[in-house]
Amino acid sequence: MINFGLMAEKVFDESQFNGNTAIIIGSGLGKLADTLNDKCIISYNDIPHYPKSTIEGHDGELVVGTFQNQQIIAGKGRFHYYEGYSFQQITIPIHLFHELGVNNIIITNSSGSMNTNFAPGSFMIVNGHMDCTYRYDSSDPNVFRGNPYHNPQMIDLAISIGRKLSLDVNLGTYCWTLGPSYETPAEILDMQRMGGDAVGMSTVPEIIAAGELGMNILTISCLTNFASGISSTALSHEEVIRSAEKNSSNFIKLIKEIFLEFPKLD
Repeated sequence: MINFGLMAEKVFDESQFNGNTAIIIGSGLGKLADTLNDKCIISYNDIPHYPKSTIEGHDGELVVGTFQNQQIIAGKGRFHYYEGYSFQQITIPIHLFHELGVNNIIITNSSGSMNTNFAPGSFMIVNGHMDCTYRYDSSDPNVFRGNPYHNPQMIDLAISIGRKLSLDVNLGTYCWTLGPSYETPAEILDMQRMGGDAVGMSTVPEIIAAGELGMNILTISCLTNFASGISSTALSHEEVIRSAEKNSSNFIKLIKEIFLEFPKLD
């Protein structure tokens, strides 16, 4: 059995974290954590029984810092099902944050757009998700919207802030696939048929775990490319990282403005 209390004790001893906001940072978006003040950086290697991140663009460290007098904890580096981890292991950060007293969580990712109206470089505020891994059967997956997985108040806040900043933000449904290979054009067509707008290989397990723990959840996708069959360009992880890094300044602006509004939600 995983001892989340032991993990939380280590993080608290190192950082004295006493906030209620966390963020999981997607591929190529790690510069956000670098902008926090009074940073304490804790390597995943130093946290008892914590998994190791093996994917490029995921640094493998927790960053505890402050922004406008708020204490924030950021996970730079997530874990994926395709790395060989179990569902329980890939959601360890969520359980750790909950053990530390986190109530508000932002889950971010870099993903492919399946909606031709959602261009690369834009942001998608997730208001629904589908588990398209077909781990259990071949039936069409259900779409999950609203609480406990997608906090309507946070969604409205993110859309409002994005528009205030003149960013290209949209609402949409995120589809989780197993990976590590990118989806085929036929798979993309099928997810479009079911109402999917963006696709990636993470995030949904974290949404599910956070929802079960009663956390307030906001999920944001940085759309780095058009999905297979929409774009004529061959997809690669390197392209995703480059595109996310190119858009990181807008991502940081959006997230920081959201952080400023979080105390008003409590």
